[in-house]
Amino acid sequence: MPTVACLQCNSTNRVPQERLSDNPYCGRYGAPLFQGMPVTLTAANFDRHANAELPMLVDFWAEWCAPCRQVAPIVKEIADSYGETLKVVKINIDDSPQVPGNYGIRSIPTILAFKDGQVVSQLVGLRPKGDFEEMVNRVL
Repeated sequence: MPTVACLQCNSTNRVPQERLSDNPYCGRYGAPLFQGMPVTLTAANFDRHANAELPMLVDFWAEWCAPCRQVAPIVKEIADSYGETLKVVKINIDDSPQVPGNYGIRSIPTILAFKDGQVVSQLVGLRPKGDFEEMVNRVL
């Protein structure tokens, strides 16, 4: 049974695989577990979400980064399309510099795919949407 971290209170929720598409809510906070759009995480809550059993796509970005702004609509489309089977999050490297440092990120945009708390795939730079979909299909 996959675990999903709540985006509001960061508590871990067990959700049966067949119920992931039923728009599940947090048992503690009552908030929806999936937003249908990328969610911003910080250093304070990143590990809780990365170590959940549900696969996660992480967009490392910065406001001043033009390629990051070009990747953002693709990341949003991925969140819309795979929202119940994949958590899509964003980390602003200026607000939480320790998180990208922990993963050796030296260039943005960088997209990491996590599965069972481990990085399983990485994309660096401005890439076509097909590369993102291929990455998602490998992690699911």
